[in-house]
Amino acid sequence: MLPVLKSLVTPAFLGPIGIPELIIILAIVLVIFGPKKLPEMGKAIGQSIKELRKASEAKDEPKEEKEKKPE
Repeated sequence: MLPVLKSLVTPAFLGPIGIPELIIILAIVLVIFGPKKLPEMGKAIGQSIKELRKASEAKDEPKEEKEKKPE
């Protein structure tokens, strides 16, 4: 990997994120937002990702396929 890209992917001051770090982050999020809000946030994030993928796939399709006229 290029040194420039490596520094962007894993900043020197952070290092790789492991399981203990993820558990700490999830615990903090749980304390901040509460157990009732987390499922709503997860659903919203999932829907956003789904819409992003859908838009990305629609953009990748050639215009000819989208503009087919019935004969």
